[in-house]
Amino acid sequence: MIRDRIASALGDAEEAGDDVRCCMMRLMLAAIRDRDRSLGGDEGRRLDEPETIALLARMIAQRETSIADYEEAGRMEEAERERDEIAIIRQFLPRPLTGEEYDAAIRNAIAETQATSIRDMGKVMGLLRNRYPGRIDFCDANARVKAALG
Repeated sequence: MIRDRIASALGDAEEAGDDVRCCMMRLMLAAIRDRDRSLGGDEGRRLDEPETIALLARMIAQRETSIADYEEAGRMEEAERERDEIAIIRQFLPRPLTGEEYDAAIRNAIAETQATSIRDMGKVMGLLRNRYPGRIDFCDANARVKAALG
C-alpha cells in the first residue's frame, strides 16, 4: 500500500537526515490522513489505493502550477524546490504507461466497452480510470479517445 511505503521511506529519510524528503513525506502522509478523517477516519473508511494515487496526483498538479507561477515571476529557486518535491511524490506513484502501452490501453478499452461513437466516451473513460489510476494523463486520454471515436 502506498501509505505504508511512504511511512517506511520516511523512517529511512529520518535515519539519513534528509530533511527535504522527511518534510515532503510528512506532508504526503498528513494529506492522506486528513482525507481519511474527512471520510470518517477510524469509524468510516480510509482512502483506497486509487484514491491515494489521485490525491498524490493532485499534489503534483498543484506543484506544477506553482512552478509555472514561480518561473513567470523569475523565482527559479522556488520552482526548483517544487520540482524536487514532485520527484519525491512520483517515487510513490505507479509507473506511467509507455506510449505503446498507452495506445494499447485505449484501443483495448474501446474494444472492451464496444464503443462506437462519442456517446460511449463515458464508458471508455470509466474503464481507463478504474484500470489505470495514476498511470494515464486523463486529459490527454480524453482527447485520444474522442479522436478515436470521432
